[in-house]
Amino acid sequence: MTLRRVVRGTASRAYMRWRRSIQVRVVTSTLFISAIVVAILGAFLMQQVSSALMDGKVKAARLQLDEGLAQVQRDLGNSSSPASEDGSQLNAVVNRLKARSGPSGLYEVYIRDTTAEYFDGYATNELRKESVPKRLREEMKHAPGGARAYTYGKLTYVGGHPSERGLIVGGKSGQFELYYLFPLEQEQKTLTNVSRSMVGVGVVLVLLLAAIASLVTRQVVIPVRLAAQGAQRLAAGRLEERMRVRGEDDLARLARSFNDMAANLQEKIGELEDLSQLQRQFVSDVSHELRTPLTTIRIAADMLYENRDTFDDPAVGRSAELLQSQLERFESLLADLLEISRHDAGAATLDAESLDMRDLVLRVVGDIQGLAERKGSKVVLQLPGEPCMAEVDRRRVERILRNLVVNAVEHGEGEDIVVSVAADRDAVAVSVRDHGVGLKPGEGQMVFDRFWRADPARARTTGGTGLGLSISREDAQLHGGWLQAWGEPGVGSQFRLSLPRVAGAELRGSPLPLVPPGAGDARPLFAELEAGD
Repeated sequence: MTLRRVVRGTASRAYMRWRRSIQVRVVTSTLFISAIVVAILGAFLMQQVSSALMDGKVKAARLQLDEGLAQVQRDLGNSSSPASEDGSQLNAVVNRLKARSGPSGLYEVYIRDTTAEYFDGYATNELRKESVPKRLREEMKHAPGGARAYTYGKLTYVGGHPSERGLIVGGKSGQFELYYLFPLEQEQKTLTNVSRSMVGVGVVLVLLLAAIASLVTRQVVIPVRLAAQGAQRLAAGRLEERMRVRGEDDLARLARSFNDMAANLQEKIGELEDLSQLQRQFVSDVSHELRTPLTTIRIAADMLYENRDTFDDPAVGRSAELLQSQLERFESLLADLLEISRHDAGAATLDAESLDMRDLVLRVVGDIQGLAERKGSKVVLQLPGEPCMAEVDRRRVERILRNLVVNAVEHGEGEDIVVSVAADRDAVAVSVRDHGVGLKPGEGQMVFDRFWRADPARARTTGGTGLGLSISREDAQLHGGWLQAWGEPGVGSQFRLSLPRVAGAELRGSPLPLVPPGAGDARPLFAELEAGD
């Protein structure tokens, strides 16, 4: 089992390296293709060498056979007695033919008289007469005088000598059949040595091709790797990253183009950062500077509002009421702009304390109960029996919940608003569900954008600024939590706030579903914005 895991792990690591490295893929492909090519060429060359060697052997054997048949014709051509009656003469001819092979014994000789019914001829060196294949004998038996033929077979001997493969050539001269049997042991050794040499040369050639491919690929891959590493560092914010330029080739042009791109990117990002900083500073400065005249206007408006019943003209009193309500909205807008500027500047801080989320929900619902009654909606609470404690910033979480519930009442079309609270070991969550207009396709990604409204023509009866959900998202991310939205046109929408129980902990899941149970079979629209997105 351990060996299997080791093998599986090694194979997995090798496969991942093969997938991630161009150099490994090129070298592997070169090895595979060159091995196939070398194998095909080696097989072809071996066939050619073997054919040439055997053809030479056959030609030499036929020349030897022709000399032997001529000797048989000279020594036995005028004999009138059968070979069985004059065996000494036939045996002497065989020995003389064998003697021509020299001391190394290049061949064996076998001769037989076709007229002798019960005599099977003579063979040299205890060679079994069965070494001559039967089909060759049959061919010689029915062949005319002077015929030649050859085949390959196994040479066997009497006395325990090992059998061996051989070339057998036969010819006919008058009543006599003469066979030369050439062992192919030497040729087989030659072919074996040649094949081993070719295998060794092939392996060395394949390895050399792989080394060449690795070297050539390395020259191309290294600059590409450096470019990839530089791009990763650029993506990580190291805008000063540059590649080293060497030479004048294509890779050098790639490095110069990369450096030009990095320089332009650094310049543009610097300009955007300066512009963003100016915008944030402008918003912050304007928000602060407007507070002084707004305070003065507020004092005058409060005085007019308190004495609105003393005016003779009812229109003046109504104007005082409108001025009061719009000043409240203006103050709310300034407060939201200041909060947004703090988040943009990274100056927002978290004042966390351990609180029961149920208490926060009850407080928010109590504050907007009058608004829900005016809109004809009923707020339904689904709270657990046990406390849902979490380390949160009371002010920020109440602001998130107030924005979610007010939006649900505003867009709930007078239907019930369901507020649910749940908790598990690591997180707490609050969902706000309405049954109003819902979200159209494509609106899910824009619902948390600043100043975005689902219906620009729709009147704001609650005096919202258009920054509520954007600030809520920033507050949720400051906690390390999620603020997510689901919606379907005509079915309604649901917003879910998920926060870790411990401040600073990583949030891995939520105890409440994002899609309400029984929300319909249509494919839902998700807008998921997590901390750090």
